[in-house]
Amino acid sequence: MQNKGLIKTFAILFGLVSLYSISFSFYTNSVEKKAYKFAENKAKGDGKEIARIERNYLDSIANDTNLYANLYSYNQIKDKSINLGLDLKGGINAVLQVSVREILLGLSNDSKNPIFNQALDQAAEAQKNDSRPYIDIFYEKFKKLSNGQVKLGDPSIFGNNSLKEKINFKMNDDAVMSVIKEEVDNSIGTAFRVLRTRIDKFGVTQPNIQRIGKSGRILIELPGAKDINRVKNLLQSTAKLQFWEAFSNEDVAQYLITANTKVTELMKNDATMGVVAKDSIAKDTAKANEKSISELLNGQDATPKDPDQKQLFTYLIPNIPQNQNQKSSVIGYASVKDTATVNKYLLDPEVRALLPDNMRLAKFLWDAKTQPNSEILSLYVIKGTKDGVAPLEGDVIEDAAQTFDQLGINPEVSMTMNASASKIWGKITAANVGNFVAVVLDDYVYIAPSVNDAITTGRTSISGNMTVEEAKDLANVLKAGKLPAKAHIIQSEVVGPSLGKESINKSIMSFVVALLLVFIYMIFFYGKAGIFADIALLVNLLFLFGIMTAFGFVLTLPGIAGIILTLGMAVDANVIIYERVKEELAKGKKLKEAVDFGYSFKGAFSAIVDGNVTTFLTAVILYSFGTGPVQGFALTLMIGIITSLFTAIVISRMLIDWAVSKDSKLNFTTPLTKNWFNNISFDFLGKRKIWYAVSATVILIGIGSLFTQGLNYGVDFKGGRNYVVKFDTTQKAEVIAASLKTQFGSSPEVKTYGEPSQLKITTKYRIDEEGQDIDEDVQTKLYEGLKSHLPKGFTFEQFKGGFDGQLYGIMSQVKVEPTIADDIKASSGWAILGSLVVIFLYILFRFKKWQYSLGATLALFHDILIVIGMFSLLYKLMPFDMEVDQAFIAAILTVLGYSINDTVIIFDRVREYLGLHESWSFEENINKSLSSTLGRTINTAGTTFVVLLAIFLFGGDSIKGFTFSLMIGIVVGTYSSLFVASPIMYDTTKKLVNKNK
Repeated sequence: MQNKGLIKTFAILFGLVSLYSISFSFYTNSVEKKAYKFAENKAKGDGKEIARIERNYLDSIANDTNLYANLYSYNQIKDKSINLGLDLKGGINAVLQVSVREILLGLSNDSKNPIFNQALDQAAEAQKNDSRPYIDIFYEKFKKLSNGQVKLGDPSIFGNNSLKEKINFKMNDDAVMSVIKEEVDNSIGTAFRVLRTRIDKFGVTQPNIQRIGKSGRILIELPGAKDINRVKNLLQSTAKLQFWEAFSNEDVAQYLITANTKVTELMKNDATMGVVAKDSIAKDTAKANEKSISELLNGQDATPKDPDQKQLFTYLIPNIPQNQNQKSSVIGYASVKDTATVNKYLLDPEVRALLPDNMRLAKFLWDAKTQPNSEILSLYVIKGTKDGVAPLEGDVIEDAAQTFDQLGINPEVSMTMNASASKIWGKITAANVGNFVAVVLDDYVYIAPSVNDAITTGRTSISGNMTVEEAKDLANVLKAGKLPAKAHIIQSEVVGPSLGKESINKSIMSFVVALLLVFIYMIFFYGKAGIFADIALLVNLLFLFGIMTAFGFVLTLPGIAGIILTLGMAVDANVIIYERVKEELAKGKKLKEAVDFGYSFKGAFSAIVDGNVTTFLTAVILYSFGTGPVQGFALTLMIGIITSLFTAIVISRMLIDWAVSKDSKLNFTTPLTKNWFNNISFDFLGKRKIWYAVSATVILIGIGSLFTQGLNYGVDFKGGRNYVVKFDTTQKAEVIAASLKTQFGSSPEVKTYGEPSQLKITTKYRIDEEGQDIDEDVQTKLYEGLKSHLPKGFTFEQFKGGFDGQLYGIMSQVKVEPTIADDIKASSGWAILGSLVVIFLYILFRFKKWQYSLGATLALFHDILIVIGMFSLLYKLMPFDMEVDQAFIAAILTVLGYSINDTVIIFDRVREYLGLHESWSFEENINKSLSSTLGRTINTAGTTFVVLLAIFLFGGDSIKGFTFSLMIGIVVGTYSSLFVASPIMYDTTKKLVNKNK
């Protein structure tokens, strides 16, 4: 090996740099363990309180530079530590869809043009089954509906005053659309910047936010985020700030009484409404002061003669003032679960018709937060306007900060308005002295105080029932500015910190077991040379983790599986070299000559490069098409391939050269394995028709199962929500499904997930509807359906989880809307097809004959069909999750890379023998090539399978199906390399030769 000194110096320096990078992770871990132990002792078992105290502890040392070698603070060492994905650390991974429909409406100044609005509606409906951008679908629908009669540049659409500098009536639709697309792209860019600003101030280390092409989608990853609901509020708030005049409860009292009578009429014979006990709400409402509805209505009896008859006041507790001291902006109270019912009746045309003339434009809005220690929301009425525009709204805030009230006790948000807004606010408050004004954000009332004096300074505060964190978030949102359009989560994965820690523990166990098994096997089979291979493996891991830490790459649970799989591939490179050295020694070469040839391009190097390049290419495609954890797997696989090549070819070579130079009696076998796989002569091609028949039979059985049983698609591919819920006792899936049917209207899919007390619940309930209130409603119904199976006194907040020390409730959750599910399915298909095409072209480039490419590609297609068929056959029988999702596609692509690796090694030997043994027939050449590489094939497949078995047995429940598909793939891939790829290559070549004769 040339330049040994330079390479040795580089390897040592690289190793030291890697150790230095990794050291930050160990120190960060020790600091966080200390913080958690401190919080645990203080909070005495309260999970949420532990999380709060732990966060405060870490905040207190965030900038203390005396922590690590008196040079680095906690924030600095945290930034230099290895990034853990949300499946190992807990947190949220979400894809937000910025509403292009809302942007178009805004650009048109809320156009009332019927063709324009019809095109918007049709585009929204069509996008559910169309992966194209919304704006392209809209344009297609508009052209079809307008039929040239209406132009986009029409003054009633985009030819308005706000766009007059860019669009005029004379422009054709294509030109107008070009401008609009640019405007839409700018608006999405604004949304991206606003969200990035919010996230940067959220306090999560190592966040990731990126735009996804031109689709209007934004990917956000927040590993370590522990308050999931807080994150969702932060991401989905448009920050549309408005200042309204508000009615008092005195103004609205008579209307509510009249409305109650009307609703009672409307609700007669309505058998669909559930029974709600009004007194349960009154108990939680301080304003009610334990008075009955009759007392609140000045003696009027609000109780219907029919005790089963529902009325508005069954769901809404009216806040009727008895004197001036009880005058308030709050007009009533309702339980969170009843707000939708109250909204339904207050918006009913017959009920709204009862509003007095001065309240015709009134708008009913709920409080932004429930009252302390309850599920009760306050209701307000604001003085609406004809155009829906508030007297003061928009980006009027120059600065906002979290402060405390005059007593220094309660958190609030102090706002400073710009000059023009200050004047308007002064006029509004001056006109409403003695009355009420409301500060509204995203149609929720944050505060509606009585005005004592005009506020002319432009400074005002939002106070109320807020925590410090909530006040900080609100200030952050107001300061960052409003989103140009609504953004809602169309895909999300949420993992609780407790489940993340469990995943880390299981991953470490599987990693250690896999490593020990590989070490033992290499020493058992190759003796002293095996020890050198093991040292190279350790160096490989050092380099791999060092690179991931230094460059800030994210380590995920599938990524750990990728690292462990890399061990198998690193072994493969050493096995190829060692087997080649053994062959040369058997030919009578001296040890140094055999080693030199084994590490040469003519020896093993050519086959190693070809095999690893094809695997690397499939990993690149997987990274390009995958998201989140799947990308983590692909990334670690790519890095692992590079480090494995370096350590196998350089590090192990240095160690072996050192042993040879010392005249060491270096053997590449042990007495027990010395004659294994030697002198094998098997007629692979002579039995090829039998193998064809076996493969065809298995494939046909699998296809039959696909038509009869189908596949168990995950929410990635079909859309829906799934929740991993942990109970304190063993639960039966069918019992839980029956309990939830009453809440969801149909039985969700329920199955045991890991231990008997943990279930995975999948439902499509309200998945086509948008809005955070929808997600909250689904979780509420899930809680209500499971309440009787949870520990006694287990609250909804505890059930939602998302904090350290969580024992029961929702441990993780995934949401995928149907639109993005279709996109994921399409991307997965293109990823597999792209891999097959790339591999076909690479094999053609390296071997110069299409017969090699065809044999390899058909063998890979054979592997895909069998793995998919086995999943269809077994998913109802296996005691673990066998969903077809993005992780399954990752497994398929990994199998392709592994299988082609095997095939290339054999093809490489065929090419070599064609040049060395011209007297052999083509059939003899292939048979001998297969026989001579059989030792390498079995050794590599065996070690990789054992590694995967360790992951399967000791790894987390979430990757069992993924690992199982890889195990099937390794077996099938090894089989196809021996009995499918080479025979097909032989048959197509033989037919061509016979034809030419």
